[in-house]
Amino acid sequence: MQYAENILETIGNTPMVKINRLTADLPCLVLAKYETFNPGNSVKDRMALKMVEDAEAAGILKPGGTIIEGTSGNTGMGLALAAIVKGYKMVCVISDKQSKEKIDILKAVGCEVVVCPTDVAPDDPQSYYSTSRRLAEETPNSWYVNQYDNPSNCKAHFESTGPEIWDQTDGKVTHFVVGVGTGGTISGVGAYLKMKNPNVKVWGVDTYGSVFKKYHETGIFDENEIYPYITEGIGEDILPLNVNFDLIDGFTKVTDKDAAIYTRRLAKEEGFFLGNSAGAAIKGLLQLKKHFTKDDVVVVLFHDHGSRYVGKMYNDAWMREKGFLD
Repeated sequence: MQYAENILETIGNTPMVKINRLTADLPCLVLAKYETFNPGNSVKDRMALKMVEDAEAAGILKPGGTIIEGTSGNTGMGLALAAIVKGYKMVCVISDKQSKEKIDILKAVGCEVVVCPTDVAPDDPQSYYSTSRRLAEETPNSWYVNQYDNPSNCKAHFESTGPEIWDQTDGKVTHFVVGVGTGGTISGVGAYLKMKNPNVKVWGVDTYGSVFKKYHETGIFDENEIYPYITEGIGEDILPLNVNFDLIDGFTKVTDKDAAIYTRRLAKEEGFFLGNSAGAAIKGLLQLKKHFTKDDVVVVLFHDHGSRYVGKMYNDAWMREKGFLD
């Protein structure tokens, strides 16, 4: 008989799928690393489990403890699955710009959810960064995950996602394109692929209102670059330790409108029912057309599932309200 001992054993080994219609004008082969096949429907399952297991091994996450994390939803889901199987409590601190579906899903898997305002500085006591730290300090036998600076985030992708991409492309991958938030995916995968072939190009997709692109190009953390944006799952108003800018060859920025429209296009033209960051990722990839040749194999990673966004990007009324549909 073949079966998994628990749901955590089904994490990883996600498929690679060719993109056809949306990339028809590109000269290269474009493949999607389709991470919604993870049990929590996102790439974050990988690093969530790795961070939990490493914390257990280090003795900082103890039996019966409470896991506390600030999350845009997907890391919280991955941590929740680990918490269920391993017997921990889970508290997710989330910003109010995240979709209602994300909050409802977290509650469905037993999380306590604390909602914080988006439009405050990272060091504001009300921010989800500050609130997460405060709750961890106040809660006995708790562990604050801190996915932004936790090295196990990158390690998860160096150990699993990167090798899978290399093997699935028979080592022929030439470019890796992915939206950047905590930095774990781009840095972990990027480190592995460049270790195997230093000529692999690693491109980050950023959003307007985020600091990554300008910081990468100038080394300047420009607070004037920071303002509220709608796109979920990518971009930051801080510089996470997990973003290894030395591994990243460049960034391209995608507007909120384009990210939303291309999220819908992936569903209608490719049958890819994906989240908001996937729309940003594919539009960012298309913006990089001049960097690709006919011999290239370009891999774009799609983070999460469309079910988290049915009230937003997949809702015509919401799209019109934001000015994204006529």
